[in-house]
Amino acid sequence: YNTVSAHIDSVTRPDASRAGTFEIADGLEVNRMGFGAMRLCGEGIVGPPADESHARAVAQRAVDYGVDFLDTADSYGPGVSERLLREAGVVEDAVVATKAGLLRNSDTEWLPHGDPDYLKNQALVSRDRLRVDSIDVLQYHRPDPDTPFVDSVTALAELVADGLVEYVGLSNVTVNQLDQAPHIVDVVTVQNRYNVGYRDEQAVLDACEAAGIGFVPWYPLAGGDLDTVTDDLDAVAAAHDATRYQIALAWLLETSPVTLPIPGTLDLNHLEQNVAAAEIDLSESELRRLDEAV
Repeated sequence: YNTVSAHIDSVTRPDASRAGTFEIADGLEVNRMGFGAMRLCGEGIVGPPADESHARAVAQRAVDYGVDFLDTADSYGPGVSERLLREAGVVEDAVVATKAGLLRNSDTEWLPHGDPDYLKNQALVSRDRLRVDSIDVLQYHRPDPDTPFVDSVTALAELVADGLVEYVGLSNVTVNQLDQAPHIVDVVTVQNRYNVGYRDEQAVLDACEAAGIGFVPWYPLAGGDLDTVTDDLDAVAAAHDATRYQIALAWLLETSPVTLPIPGTLDLNHLEQNVAAAEIDLSESELRRLDEAV
């Protein structure tokens, strides 16, 4: 860690603000390059990481780089990611968007659970872990086929009314579900899978852009597997003296003004590279090449 820190201090520090900003809600503006805290957990996103002090240092470094939008969830660990963010002392310096609505087990399964009482309980638990009076943004993690979507969203609206949550977001939703939710509560973010090689959720992104809702693409680097567009990414990267992953993040920032990428990592060098992607400006021809690659 000390070696990496010395290297970072000896060069121009990456700055998340160079990605521009997005106003999630009135008076709530964040830099568009965020940080996904899922990888702060152990293998399979269950249990703690091998080195908790290092995980806390990564979160601290992200905020040092100007990242002020941190994505987490009660199911990451479960509970580990939220706890480590609080222990890292970064909760007060950023907008924390956590999630509720998934159960975990030792088999590392992700089990949808949208029961209203459960969502309300998890909000209380997350609030305690984060040590906050109210949660900045609480996102419904995944619609539960066994619970009416409207009932789950109504529970989130009641949490806002009770002052336990400031704003509500959704995750893994369809355009139809996104259309339903604003009749119940204001929706400030939507988090669906999306990256340069995976565009199946384009209609949801388009709907968010039309409504001015922040779109948080999860799996922004496809876990490192960008095989379908590798050649095109590498060609563009060579022109910018960058990595293919930096170009993938730069593309996300430029593909829509409402995108809020949240790349996650436990590696300080990767964190530095991710945030530095905010400085890359892609030309129209480069954007067109990447758009046509899929």
